[in-house]
Amino acid sequence: MNIEKSLVAAAILASAVSATAAPTTIDFEGTASFSSINDFYNGGTDGAGNSGTNYGVAFTGAALSLANDELGPYFSNAPTPGSVMFVSDGTAFLNAAQGFYGSVSLYYSSTVEALNAVNIYSGLNGTGSVLGSFNLNPNAQTGCSDTAYYHFDNISVAFAGTGQSIGFTNTLTAYDNVSITPVPEPTGYALMALGLVAVGFVARRRASH
Repeated sequence: MNIEKSLVAAAILASAVSATAAPTTIDFEGTASFSSINDFYNGGTDGAGNSGTNYGVAFTGAALSLANDELGPYFSNAPTPGSVMFVSDGTAFLNAAQGFYGSVSLYYSSTVEALNAVNIYSGLNGTGSVLGSFNLNPNAQTGCSDTAYYHFDNISVAFAGTGQSIGFTNTLTAYDNVSITPVPEPTGYALMALGLVAVGFVARRRASH
C-alpha cells in the first residue's frame, strides 16, 4: 500500500511539472543601450557587463539593446518600456541550446514590409531546418509619428518539432517581449515517465482485487 501511495504521489508531481510549464519572455529590460545582449539571459552579461535572469538563452553580437536617451526618444508604446531589441545585420540570432517548442510570439515595430524577417530554426545559429517564419508589416507609424517606432504589434507562429534558434534579419525593426516555451528539463521528463508508470501500476493493482 505504501508503494502504491508513493507512486500516486509521483504521478501527481509529474502532472504538476507538466502543467506549470510556461513560456519564457525575453523583454530586454536592464540591458545596456547600443550594447550586444550576448549572455545577459544565459548566466553571463551583455556587452556592458550587466547580467539578468538565466533563461538559458543567448544572443549573437548583432542583436543589440536600445533604450531611449537624451538623443532620442527612439521608440514609444513598447509592451515593456525600458528597452527593446534591434539588429545591426542579418547575423542576429537568439540561441536556446535546451530547445523550445509549440510557438514563438513577439512584439515588433517595423518601418518597412519584411518577408521572412524572423525565422525559427531546428539548430543553433540558424542551422538545420526552417520550422516557421514571420512576415512583418510596416506598422511603426500606425496612429502617430512621435517617434521612429511608435506602434508595436504582437504576432505568433506555431511550429512542429523543436527549435534551437531564431534569426532576425531586418535592421529597420524594433523587437520586444520575445516568448518561447522551453523544452522541459530531463528531470521533468523523468517525473512524467514515473507518473505514467504509477498510473499503470495502480490500475493493475485495482484490477487484480
